[in-house]
Order: sequence, then structure tokens, then C-alpha cells
Amino acid sequence: MPETKEVTSREEAAVERWEQETLEPVLRKRPERKRRFDTVSLEEVKRLYTPADMSEVDYERDISFPGEFPYTRGIHPTGYRGKLWTMRQFAGFGTPEETNQRFKYLMAQGQTGLSVAYDLPTLMGYDADSPLSEGEVGKCGVAVSSLADMEILFDGIPLEEVTVSQTINAPASVLLTMYLVVAEKQGADWKKISGTLQNDILKEYIAQKEWIYPIRPAMKLVTDTFEFCTNHVPKYNPISVSGYHIREAGATALQELAFTLRDGIEYVEWGVRAGLDVDEFVPRISFFFNAHNDFFEEIAKYRAARRIWSRVMRERFGAKNERTLQLRFHTQTAGVSLTVQQPLNNIVRVAIQALAGVLGGTQSLHTDAYDEALALPTDRAALIALRTQQIIAEETGVANTVDPLGGSYFVEALTKQMEDGALDYFEKIDSMGGMVESIEKGFPQREIQESAYQYQKAVERGEQTIVGVNKYQMEEEPAEVPILVINEAVRDRQVERLERTRVRRDKGAVANALEKLKQAARNDENTMPATIEAVRAYATLGEICDALRDVYGLYEEPAF
Repeated sequence: MPETKEVTSREEAAVERWEQETLEPVLRKRPERKRRFDTVSLEEVKRLYTPADMSEVDYERDISFPGEFPYTRGIHPTGYRGKLWTMRQFAGFGTPEETNQRFKYLMAQGQTGLSVAYDLPTLMGYDADSPLSEGEVGKCGVAVSSLADMEILFDGIPLEEVTVSQTINAPASVLLTMYLVVAEKQGADWKKISGTLQNDILKEYIAQKEWIYPIRPAMKLVTDTFEFCTNHVPKYNPISVSGYHIREAGATALQELAFTLRDGIEYVEWGVRAGLDVDEFVPRISFFFNAHNDFFEEIAKYRAARRIWSRVMRERFGAKNERTLQLRFHTQTAGVSLTVQQPLNNIVRVAIQALAGVLGGTQSLHTDAYDEALALPTDRAALIALRTQQIIAEETGVANTVDPLGGSYFVEALTKQMEDGALDYFEKIDSMGGMVESIEKGFPQREIQESAYQYQKAVERGEQTIVGVNKYQMEEEPAEVPILVINEAVRDRQVERLERTRVRRDKGAVANALEKLKQAARNDENTMPATIEAVRAYATLGEICDALRDVYGLYEEPAF
């Protein structure tokens, strides 16, 4: 220890000498551009980072080697030299037929995994013919009201061979059972199916606000999927703990990191209380992070996430399985950063954000299309987004070595700063009783609201530049960008299919299955087997969610 202090002292003295002899004469002649340099999270960035900024970082303890605890440098010893990240473009719009065509188009262009976007009625657990679905069917994703829709959505796509991610939360268990029944009808073995269900209900109460049931019964549905998948679909990830939407709501990078990982810890605690073995179900928990504009801040966030998760799993939960300690994550570039003004600039933003995800060691990646501030992406825009990933993978050389930024004074100092800040948030949340309790008190919601407000004020003051919006504006915008328009006829086609499905099915079987589901919910049993029975009988999404609404009730957010 004395030797370390002596080395740090020498380094600090060297920095002081540089400032006096080299820096000060230059500053007297040419002052810097502005008084404060910030990250996009409004955290101040120092002029220079040196070994003195890593005085609290120990290589073996904190950084180590790729594939070794605490996994700061990545969970795979070979990085992308062994296998590239999965290129998983998010897609979904209109009818299941239209989205099925988009899936096949993207796969023909080299996409290596599917990711399903569902429309708002599906996300909220309503059928296409519900009065509450009016004007929203197929608009922000694909419309799915029953197993009949899901069969068309994945027609000709072998689910035993293709990994599929589903962005669905409040009714996630229902969509998972639809997916599994379609796979079953294809002759697939559930034990061979891999993919990911978002299923992260906590971030809905924090940020995205697409909930159905009160928090505690909703958490019970999540743990039901953990137990079911552990026993019957062991290669499937039943949850993707999502910081993406927390960040899109206005959180800083640090808040995204802290609240996402603490959500993950909460899910682990609920799983353990349900009698599950940490080393059996936690290896199938995945994460989903945002890639925003501040290049180095994002990379530090991903590296800190791996380090924190491995230590928490070992020290807090006593995990022994190496896979339990390894945080795996998907990345999506920041939709909130895309601008309507000069939309082609978004291609550049997306490329830089995607590169941060890759240099941060992501396992899979979605790149936003440049037209997404205007509408759902066209085929052309989606292709450019996919090609962005392929160029990074094949032309830049960044996949040639593992964690190329490891050891950077700046990156390592930022990583430590992120880790310390997240642990401070953990302490506050633990003191409230946990994440569920802190959400009920409105703590993360208020923190995010304040950060969003401060960022917007910085933009309005011109302290945060958005090219084409508050700087480098053009009097005449470039020519209009062609956009994808979802015709209102989509709802008519979906309602027709729904009516045909209701006529053809066995009404008695549907009624019996829905009653069994209610009984399972009332008796605090695992709801998955009863949900599967209802789906096989072609009960609709709305009917299944209504059965659970009858038992659990609806969530109403209090005023914070």
C-alpha cells in the first residue's frame, strides 16, 4: 500500500508539472472553447486523464482478463474473434403477414436474429376489436390478438433454429405461450428453443408506463415464467431487464445503469423467494441497454454493468455458477436521440452509438433506422441500419481484438465512477426496502423526471448541442424522406381474422381454460400451464388478460 501511494504521488506531481510548464502557457495564448465540458448526462469531463485517475483501480481485482471475474473486459475470452454479436433488427408493423415479409427480407440481407415489435393494443393486453384499440392497431408494431395471428407471424420461420426476441411486458407470459405453441405446431423441441422475452414489468412502472396489473401480482407473473422456462424451455431467456426505456424517458447513463441492475437484483430476489435456485435461473436473465450519443460514457456504462453484476451475484446471492456471474446484454441505439430535422444525420448518430455498443462488448445489437423520428422504418431505411452493423463488423477492424479500450485512463476512470455511483443508488433503494418499494414511493420516477428536465434546460441554453436542432439549422430542410404509412384497413383485416377465429374455436374449451386460469391466479399457482391451455384453445389475448384482470385488478399510478 505505501508503494501504491508513492506511485500515485509521483504521478500527481508529474501532472502538476505538465499543467504549469506546458498547459498554462498555451491557455494564456489560446483559452479553451468553453468553461465546462460535459457528457450527455451533464457529468463534467476533466481535461486530461492519467494514471493518477486510476489510483483506486487495481488491474487484477477490477479489470482482469476477458472471460474472467469480474468480467469488466467481457464475458468471452475471444471477444468477437470467436463469434460476432447477433444482428437483431427490431421489426413489426401492420398485419402479421406484413411483418412476416419484413422478417424474411431482413434475414435474406444477413440479419442473424429476429426481434418483434408489437402494437400498443397488444402491449396493453387488448384485442384488435376492442374500443380501446381504435386508431392504434398495427401502428407502432405488429397486431397480435390470438394464436392465429402468431401462426402467421412466424410462418416459414423455423423457431428451433432462429433466435427471436419479443418486446412485450405486461402480457408477456401470454405472448410467450403463443410463441411456444406455434413452435410446438412446427414440431420444434421446446428444450432447443432459444430467444428472449422482455418481460420487464418494473421498468414499465418506472418509465414506459405500459402496465396492466398492480406491481406485486405482475411480479408473480414474471416469476411464473422464470420457473416454467427453467423446467421446460431451458435455453430461453424469460426476461430482458431493460434500461433502454429508462434512458429514453430521460435518465442519465448512471441512472440507467443503477436502476436497471437494481431491477435485475429485485427479480433475482423474487425468484429466490419463489424457491428457485440462483445458479439455475439467473444464467437465463439477460439485459437490454441504450447506446446514446456520448461515446465513452456508454462504453464505461457497459463495462461497469458487468463488473457490478458479477460482484453482486457472488457476494449478495452466493452464486457459484460462472454463467450466473456473467451479465449478457442486448443494445439498441438511442431512439430519443434521432431528429426530425435533417433526418439523414441520424445515420451518423446511429453508427457512432452502435460502435459504442460493440466496443462495450454487447452480445446483440439493434441499429435504429434514420427515419424513425418520422415513422416506422421503410425497407430501405431498415437495410441501411443493418448495413451499419455489417460495416462495423467487417470493415473497421474493431472486432479484431478483445476490449480494445481496456486500460484507457479515461475509460477506466469513467467505469469506476459509474460503478461507485450505481452502488450509491443501490444503498438508497435498499434502505427503502427494495425496488418494488422504491417504485411505490416514486423514487426512480422523480430522479428521472429531474434529469430529463435538467437536460432539456441545457439544450435550450445551448450548453448541449443537437446538430440541426439548436445549432447548424437550415432555413430550407432537405427533400422529404419517404415514410411508411400504416393504412387504417389493417384494423379491419385483423378484426375479420379475429371474428373467424372466434367462430371456428370450441367455445366450451375456451371458457373452461379461462376459468382454470382464474383459479390458478386465485390459488397463487404457476399461471403458465393454464395460459398455455387457453392459448391452445384459441382464447384471445384480451380474453386471457381480462381473466387475470378479474383476479388481480388494474394498476393506477399515484401522483408523485
